[in-house]
Amino acid sequence: MPNTMRRRLVTMSVAVALGATALTACGSSDDGDAQSGPVSLTYWTWTPGMDKVVDLWNEGPGKEQQITVTVKKQASGDTLVTKILTAHKAGKAPDLVQAEYQALPTLVSNDALADISDKVGDAQDKFAEGVWQQTTLGTDAVYAVPQDIGPMMFYYREDLFEEYGLKVPHTWDEFAETARALKKKAPDKDLTTFSANDSGLFAGLAQQAGARWWTTEGEQWKVGINDAATKKVAEFWGGLVKEGAIDNQPMYTPAWNKALNTGRQIAWVSAVWAPGTLTTAAPDTKGKWAMAPLPQWTDSENVTGSWGGSSTAVTTDSKNQDAAAKFAAWLNTDGDALNALAKESGIYPASSAAQLSGAFTTPPEYFSNQADFYTEAAEIAKTTAPSAWGPNVNVAYTTFKDAFGAAAKNKSDFTAALDTMQEDTVADMKKQGFEVAE
Repeated sequence: MPNTMRRRLVTMSVAVALGATALTACGSSDDGDAQSGPVSLTYWTWTPGMDKVVDLWNEGPGKEQQITVTVKKQASGDTLVTKILTAHKAGKAPDLVQAEYQALPTLVSNDALADISDKVGDAQDKFAEGVWQQTTLGTDAVYAVPQDIGPMMFYYREDLFEEYGLKVPHTWDEFAETARALKKKAPDKDLTTFSANDSGLFAGLAQQAGARWWTTEGEQWKVGINDAATKKVAEFWGGLVKEGAIDNQPMYTPAWNKALNTGRQIAWVSAVWAPGTLTTAAPDTKGKWAMAPLPQWTDSENVTGSWGGSSTAVTTDSKNQDAAAKFAAWLNTDGDALNALAKESGIYPASSAAQLSGAFTTPPEYFSNQADFYTEAAEIAKTTAPSAWGPNVNVAYTTFKDAFGAAAKNKSDFTAALDTMQEDTVADMKKQGFEVAE
């Protein structure tokens, strides 16, 4: 099957028109839906403790159905995507893979993932619409089952907000005014920082603003990384950095940890997994933080972005796709499985029901002062905006780190950096043979 044809299978009308027949033609095994006798499946994942979770399957439902799953621990991110694609080219990909949402289009465009809509479609009502959408790529096809998500939230030092007479911002305009007010009252402190070392944060902020970076137009890709919504986000943060209202240093450094731990930085735009990071980065401030919804662009809006998260997908190389899909659905919808994932792996489940049960009935230890932490988190998760990922997210993310890294350091034009992201992403897609609409 020609590369140009495969690349048309990824989203929206293109995949609706070509997906079912083309995916079969590209080499899904005739035995992919067949199961006769005991079945052994291999699952590539980076999630810690997954072997203990899988033991529950092997000793319970898997034993009854004669389906055994073996975990093979892997690296995460682009390293795993490359390994999956390499194995698939040789026809030796595992039955199941853990895949970040933004990696799904790359895997689908290379015909590495099977459409399992007829096998797991009834699980859709277990997830928020914006979450489930990330595994469908805007089509009727389903390429994975959501596992964990990272709805974005606003974290702040409750004690210092009170000390400096600051109010929790409900809009981004209020956020900017809060940053300026803090600078006037305590010039040595910053509300937060703009960090260019994590592309996912910026992508989530753009998602909340309504950006859809990759879409399709007929049989062509349309790239809108520098669309109006994203420009609004870039101009907002670039303006705050340029005027010195917030810091411009990267996150996850010793200096950043110290700023959080000493109260030099008193807020953080992050996601639901932030308590784990704060536990390590700012141990001396335990019990002093609170969580609130992400500021909105208008008073009438109620939407959040997503920063992180992954899914469980079945590969086209699997000879037992039915069995693999059964495991993927169980892993991400069964109560016992999700409780084990929370305990052993520390994930925040994509399943809406699981977000208020088991390990999520009490707040994280670091946030013991906020009894409704997970109740609030579950409400925020429901408002997750739809995303629109493309086949070369890695290129866009790399360019972001370079272009925005320089812009943040020099306090220069963020929109110019955004244009660079757009240009580099489009150029790479054309180089790879994707059809891109001008």
